[in-house]
Amino acid sequence: LQSQTPFEMKVHSSTLAAWVATASLFNYSCEGFTTSHAFAPKKLQKNNASISPTTGAVRSTSSSSTVVLKSSIGDTPIVERRKRPEYIPGHIPDPNYVRIFDTTLRDGEQSPGATLTSDEKLEIAQNLAKLGVDIIEAGFPIASPDDFAAVKQIADVVGNAVFEDGYVPVIAGLSRANERDIQRAWDAVKGAKLPRIHTFIATSPIHMTSKLNKTPDEVVEIAVNAVKFAKSLGCDDIEFSPEDAGRSEPEFLYRILSEVIEAGATTLNIPDTTGWNMPWEFGSLISKLKANVKGADRVVFSTHCQNDLGLATANSLAGALNGARQLECTINGIGERAGNASLEEIVMSLALKGQDTFDNEGTENTGGGKLYTAINPIYIHPTSRMVTEYTGMKCQPHKAIVGANAFQHESGIHQDGMIKNKGTYEIMSPESIGLMRGDAQSGAGIVLGKHSGRNAVGTRLRELGYDLDMEKLNSVFQRFKQVAERKKGGVEDEELEALVADQAGSTGALWSVSGLQVTTGMHGIPTATVKMIGPDGVERYVATTGTGPVDAVYKAIDQIIGVTVELEDYALNSVSDGIEALATTRVVVCPKKDVESMKISVQTDASYSRTFSGTGSDTDIVVSSARAYVSAVNKLLAYNMRRRERLEGENGAAAAPDATEKKATNDGTAGSAILVE
Repeated sequence: LQSQTPFEMKVHSSTLAAWVATASLFNYSCEGFTTSHAFAPKKLQKNNASISPTTGAVRSTSSSSTVVLKSSIGDTPIVERRKRPEYIPGHIPDPNYVRIFDTTLRDGEQSPGATLTSDEKLEIAQNLAKLGVDIIEAGFPIASPDDFAAVKQIADVVGNAVFEDGYVPVIAGLSRANERDIQRAWDAVKGAKLPRIHTFIATSPIHMTSKLNKTPDEVVEIAVNAVKFAKSLGCDDIEFSPEDAGRSEPEFLYRILSEVIEAGATTLNIPDTTGWNMPWEFGSLISKLKANVKGADRVVFSTHCQNDLGLATANSLAGALNGARQLECTINGIGERAGNASLEEIVMSLALKGQDTFDNEGTENTGGGKLYTAINPIYIHPTSRMVTEYTGMKCQPHKAIVGANAFQHESGIHQDGMIKNKGTYEIMSPESIGLMRGDAQSGAGIVLGKHSGRNAVGTRLRELGYDLDMEKLNSVFQRFKQVAERKKGGVEDEELEALVADQAGSTGALWSVSGLQVTTGMHGIPTATVKMIGPDGVERYVATTGTGPVDAVYKAIDQIIGVTVELEDYALNSVSDGIEALATTRVVVCPKKDVESMKISVQTDASYSRTFSGTGSDTDIVVSSARAYVSAVNKLLAYNMRRRERLEGENGAAAAPDATEKKATNDGTAGSAILVE
């Protein structure tokens, strides 16, 4: 695409279509639609420009930095997006601006079964930066050496990637209120341009007596000392959370929050840790805190709401209505127990309703009632899919904004209304969150089959929100060809996305399956013959028996690689309908007797074994199962490699291999040598 202006810009057609569609929320007409620097693709960030919603042409405009979206029903502006205010710890220059604090990589990863690798965390963090979140809570550095390394990597990479409009996300690390935790958190995040320490201690009566066994005076002293220590390290952006504030005594909150402000806290996060509050209760709490905490005008108030009663988003928005200007949330609402407030629900609620329904006349210092964020909504769907694939936690079909059924209509009455005017049953368009409705909407008109070329597959992937580099595209295309040869009727979008997830863990893999054959039946012994290629490029094969074909395959893989793992979870699902549908398998494994890979729970301090998950897809369920198992084992081996390299670096010299390792190396099974320690 070339503009009619002196400067030239090239924009992917899918990105352009989705971005233009962002101006068409609720089928809006667009007048004077100009790019806000915080929303525009990089090529558009250098110059102010406008995009024609009818032709897609890019044209230069005046220096306005406001995006005005008007409803097709009338001329009243629905959304006005303004440039992101300068980031200042403890202060937001525009009282109507709401900071979005994403804790997917910390609280979200605490969801049972949601373990992420360091590389997966980095990719999610990079997508969160594209999304435009103000703060990324990258993890709990003290939990394990791997968690520390992941947080540090995100701080060093994402925390220093400055966008052309000057935006760079704040990188936060969580710590308990003790010097060891705080020092570890600071060491992890201090490499970022905007580092933050987030420290917490419980303040509710039940937590202080039953969990901490501390008096209120002792808790206040611990909190104040924690903030002072963080400040003494050179950190000027300190967030303090009184855990279980929703069930704490308001008078005690006034006291402890006033004292941590005096000690140097810049953000006060008010957690409804157990999801206990009703929206009017939580909103009232925020209002009371702003009115009664000494120094409240020198800090930013934040919310962190759990979803135990399904009210996390409602409570967060009630907090914003009463003056909170930082909202903590996660992609897809994942998190402890029933999850957290959902980022996509909060962001789109403010995008659609923030301009006219948040004017709380009875509350002082809450701004002008026209709240907004700087989130780029076209990255909501791609980021949601990435988190789903990497954590293995699928959204329920009716999940708001990102669920599979969120923009689907089956009722005849609804379908009739949608045909006549999409605004009858949709308050936003799927394109506004980066989801192309289908071939008719994306304009590609591509049916993917065995005759499709790499360009066609790459184009469709970009339309679905996947901007893959050439290595990953080639890997996905190779798998696509294998599936398309055996499947009639073409490969559906869901199946293509499953292939992307399948190949996500294969890049740089130590081991791969090169051949597989099984025999099974009611009167025979299930037998599997598996061929694999190892890190040395040598192909090996083993034939084994098992209780079933999948068990036999897994035993053969174990023998070839030389690993000893426990299979903790196995799940097999059909991606689409029909006998020829693609199957996707997810497995979770953990090493046996691996004390060094234990992790620490943030909530209980208990130790538990690190797990590794893998996914695989194929029209053959046994092949799909094998690919998933190998993907999980490869992650385990890669983790052990990193751990061993770290230990050798700390000791100053590499440890000599023992007899077991030598034997493994002589046999060519390099992967098993890594595991044996």
